[in-house]
Amino acid sequence: MFRIWAKEFKDNRMLKDMVVENDSEESRTKKIFAAVDDICYAFDLSKPIWLDKNIAEFKRLDKTRFYADNFVDSIDFDFLEIHVIEE
Repeated sequence: MFRIWAKEFKDNRMLKDMVVENDSEESRTKKIFAAVDDICYAFDLSKPIWLDKNIAEFKRLDKTRFYADNFVDSIDFDFLEIHVIEE
């Protein structure tokens, strides 16, 4: 079971959260991108741009934060955090 927890924060408070599960036999990378797609659809967001900082942070900690500079559209929260909670 592969699970990612997504949390949307504003002013140090969590506004929304959801967990995406994936039992498929796809690669870890495909599962992560599929989960981000599901999260963005559920939260009605454009897909974030993965900057080098995000990639390095995700490889090291299994979590990363997407700020306003990661999104093409404007956002009404401070950041979106994704965290792998189970592999």
